Amino acid sequence: MTADTKDRLIEAATAVLKTHGYGGTSARTIAKEAGVNSALVFYHFGGVDPLLLAALDQSSAQRMARHSATVAGVKSLEELAEAATRIYRDDLEGGHITLFSELVAAAVAKPELREPVSQRAEPWLAFIEETLERVIGGTALARLTPPRDLANAAITFYLGVNLFTVLDADLSRTDSVFAMVRRLAPRAKLLTMRLPSRRRAPRTSQ
Repeated sequence: MTADTKDRLIEAATAVLKTHGYGGTSARTIAKEAGVNSALVFYHFGGVDPLLLAALDQSSAQRMARHSATVAGVKSLEELAEAATRIYRDDLEGGHITLFSELVAAAVAKPELREPVSQRAEPWLAFIEETLERVIGGTALARLTPPRDLANAAITFYLGVNLFTVLDADLSRTDSVFAMVRRLAPRAKLLTMRLPSRRRAPRTSQ
């Protein structure tokens, strides 16, 4: 019963944060959504913020498994651009971008949230960096734009695009950014070629 109640609270917290935002999320609204007493939020999680972080953890775990499968077979920039588009659309439709963005925004006014939210971004930075390293590592493009820097840029875009969707109701302008990336990817092929390493001729003994 305890596990079931915790799961219900996490699901309710996820739903409330997506629909009402951080400002409209409280122990009362979450408990009402879950159909339980609000005291259980504090009993099981110690407060609203720890519960919201638990909801983010669950969402991240599900997405990491899903998105790892999405990029598993990616071998080129073109394929990576297509995968990134699918990941973005999946996260947007599922409300996952909203979960993360709402907690990042809350951390502006609540410094105590900054460290735990930052820690939860690290696995995603590593995921993006490792994927890029596999696709472009050892190429001229990687020297121009190191995978870690590109990973930081991707996270920055990920957060910013959620705010931009407020102004981009039909998502046409956001989609145009991904379309531009897909157009540019084939043109960067020369920068992603891995040239064979030169082997030194063995020295002859005299």
